[in-house]
Amino acid sequence: MKRRYDLLYAIGAIVSSPVLAFGLVRSGKWRTDWRGRFGRTPELPADSRATLLLHGVSVGEINATRELVRRLGEQSSPPVRLVISATTNTGFDRAVELFGQDHAVVRFPFDFSWMVGRFLDRIRPQALVLMELEVWPNLAQECEARGIPLIVINGRLSDSSFGTYRWAKGWVRPMFDSLTAVAAQTEEYAERFRELGTPPDRVSVTDNMKWDTVVLKDEVEGAAELAFAMGIDSSRPLVVAGSTGPGEEALLIRERPEHVQLMLVPRKPERFEEVSRLLPGMIRRSHRPDGFGSFEGGVGGDLFVLDTMGELTKAYALADVAIVGRSFVPLGGSDPIEPVALGKPTIIGPRHENFRDVVSALDEGGGIRVSEKPMKAAMELLSNEADARKMVEAGREVILRRQGATERHIQMLLDLLEGGTDGSA
Repeated sequence: MKRRYDLLYAIGAIVSSPVLAFGLVRSGKWRTDWRGRFGRTPELPADSRATLLLHGVSVGEINATRELVRRLGEQSSPPVRLVISATTNTGFDRAVELFGQDHAVVRFPFDFSWMVGRFLDRIRPQALVLMELEVWPNLAQECEARGIPLIVINGRLSDSSFGTYRWAKGWVRPMFDSLTAVAAQTEEYAERFRELGTPPDRVSVTDNMKWDTVVLKDEVEGAAELAFAMGIDSSRPLVVAGSTGPGEEALLIRERPEHVQLMLVPRKPERFEEVSRLLPGMIRRSHRPDGFGSFEGGVGGDLFVLDTMGELTKAYALADVAIVGRSFVPLGGSDPIEPVALGKPTIIGPRHENFRDVVSALDEGGGIRVSEKPMKAAMELLSNEADARKMVEAGREVILRRQGATERHIQMLLDLLEGGTDGSA
């Protein structure tokens, strides 16, 4: 079976190689850890502790593991050695930044059988834990062959992913059937895992760990320095649009009132240049890493582009109103929990399918505004401080009520490690 998947992957790689090569060169993603992607990660030294391999695809999944990693790192009964893996360059860099001092961080391989097998033999995990999904056919088979439990935590199957898997159900059913356990965010996601082949007794609902990764606070270290570097005028309102996608930046620029400052934070680094060219004179963070040049004590223009990684939290902390991107175009939305936790009146568009449960909870609790017209909604909130303050308080109450998923995930993982499960039902 695995040879069939290897053949399909090889054919797909050959057919799409011109497009893939162009995309890699254009985006700069060819600068990656190719040895790691081919499964040639350095072999880990022997350790008496159980090795738990925790995998997140990119920045969002890695960020969601922060509290889980902290708590498991403190675990003494049973003691656990954590190894963190990521797929994308940005996810890997974020994992190194968050966990590199205390835990091994490695690159996750392509799903060719010999690459996955080599990777697993060098890490030798007692269990492999996947954030949200990221299960692949050869990965499932190689884990099963080695008796490595394959566990999905914070599990979700988006509408598009579920539709694709259901279309190929005959091919993917063995993969889903091999999962040792699934801890899903919602009952809807749990039912999707069951329908695709995961035995019902292995699927549970534990809520979303992203509720646990935020801290309710009003100030963020480094935010004031960011404001000075960009030349933001504190006497005028600032709208921060985070994790934006194609088409959204132009929409926000077009609808921005003259007296309002706007900071755009594109979701993908490869779009920084494109967004910065939308209008002449846009102020870029990368051009002012150490401050506002020779212009002391003053302000800059009205349009800002945060074209660096890892500073979105600082940007949200500066906002008078936050807009969550990838939700006004059909890209599934972005996570709105962080700006709400920072006490910012928050707006998200109607295309938030990938965060439907989170947005529904906040919306039902009065803690977020869902709107097709983000700038109009922002102006309404800026002109009515009482409504904005009420929204902030309601949103923070929702977050507090929904926290606790991390503890449930930890208990499930420890039970599996102590039970020594081998992946059989």
